[in-house]
Amino acid sequence: MKIEMKQLRNLVTPLLLTCLMVIGLPASAQEQVQEQVQVTDTVAKAHQEKETVNVKEIVFGHIGDSYEWHITTWGETHLTIPLPIIVYSSTTGWHTFLSSRLAENGGTYEGLSIAPDGSKYEGKLVEYNAAGEQVRPWDISITKVTFALIFNSMLLLVIVLGVSRWYRKHSHDSVTPGGFIGFMEMFIMMVNDDIIKSCAGPNYRKFAPYLLTAFFFIFINNLMGLIPFFPGGANVTGNIAITMVLAICTFLAVNIFGTKHYWKDVFWPDVPWWLKVPIPMMPVIELFGVFTKPFALMIRLFANMLAGHMAMLVLTCLIFISASMGPALNGTLSVASVVFNIFMNALELLIAFIQAYVFTMLSAVFIGLAQEGVKVETEEKK
Repeated sequence: MKIEMKQLRNLVTPLLLTCLMVIGLPASAQEQVQEQVQVTDTVAKAHQEKETVNVKEIVFGHIGDSYEWHITTWGETHLTIPLPIIVYSSTTGWHTFLSSRLAENGGTYEGLSIAPDGSKYEGKLVEYNAAGEQVRPWDISITKVTFALIFNSMLLLVIVLGVSRWYRKHSHDSVTPGGFIGFMEMFIMMVNDDIIKSCAGPNYRKFAPYLLTAFFFIFINNLMGLIPFFPGGANVTGNIAITMVLAICTFLAVNIFGTKHYWKDVFWPDVPWWLKVPIPMMPVIELFGVFTKPFALMIRLFANMLAGHMAMLVLTCLIFISASMGPALNGTLSVASVVFNIFMNALELLIAFIQAYVFTMLSAVFIGLAQEGVKVETEEKK
């Protein structure tokens, strides 16, 4: 009996082990399948993230400033033009090098690096102190907007000096200008007669050089911003620093050359006495208006040009966003994107002129209001 029980135990043990192995195989196979699925999902998500178009990066990368000029991307190769970096650090002194040095050395060169996204100085050159904090050096680098500003200004100088040279050359003969010279004469006289002369008052000749310069500076930068390839495409007038300088120039022209009648209307306007005494309500409002006028000039030009660039870029991105949505939807949105982009480009050509016109006209109006006394004295002499 004992032998039979021992033999039975020897038979049952292998059977139990076999059953456990059979039961465990599906679970093990299921775990392997789940691991493979997870790996496949991870690879698919990574591939999808790689293929997804980052609209925010494209839009803000175009309208923002940078230390290099990105031309195009060909496969994995980025075609860029490096720009000179010129900074002064209080600890390490002057640094001058091309922006390509940063890419060649892992984003850091001579202790300087570009601040990452989300940081205080995002996209700007910084250095780190002993505590690991970001410190902003004195930066006078030739950035994308700076380069475009210099190039467009040189182009404007070539055009203006070329027209001036033609007139000096033909000052003693009766040759009628034609072609580009004739077009520029018509353009300049239109701005001078229809905007400056009619808005700046009898003393308009004094301010005509500045107002003409402001008009053509804004106009040519607006046009160059619409060209989609180098050296165009930079959003110069959509940069608030540029529009701020233009607004400050108008502010100085208005207030430095303002007459005593202008300042009287600011500090003691012709309103009922109870609006001036004991609480100087109207003088405070008028003084506040001295600063809000150039501020409105700055914001109007900046916002209109920035919005136009952003709208065209978002419409262009629709083509790439809809690439994974099927050929039917992608084809429809691509056609719509092209059509609306053509319309927006035509509209931006008009806006390029309108914004230059409006800025010059409002500047001339503000200057004319500050020349109130000149107008009265002129009429009295007549």
